[in-house]
Amino acid sequence: MNTIAFIQNINGPEILLIFLIVLLLFGAKRLPELFKSFGKSIREFKKATTEIEEDIRTAMDEEPEKPAANTTNLEQPSKHVEAESVDAPAEEGNGDKV
Repeated sequence: MNTIAFIQNINGPEILLIFLIVLLLFGAKRLPELFKSFGKSIREFKKATTEIEEDIRTAMDEEPEKPAANTTNLEQPSKHVEAESVDAPAEEGNGDKV
């Protein structure tokens, strides 16, 4: 039996007492709404945890991608980009070229 540490000694009378306290706090009219929303939240939580578990399993099953063979293009900046960065301040000025 899977029990939580602070709930392991709760028997019938304790559960009945908890139910009566909840009934007094929320009333008989709101009690079905309360339990319905509680059930929906538990269902959503279980759904989210199963989705996360599936994502982790699929990520573990995938093989890692191999790095690209030619990385020299990434190491050297493009000449076109450098030319634009040099010309940009001259265009922003008051028309005087240096």
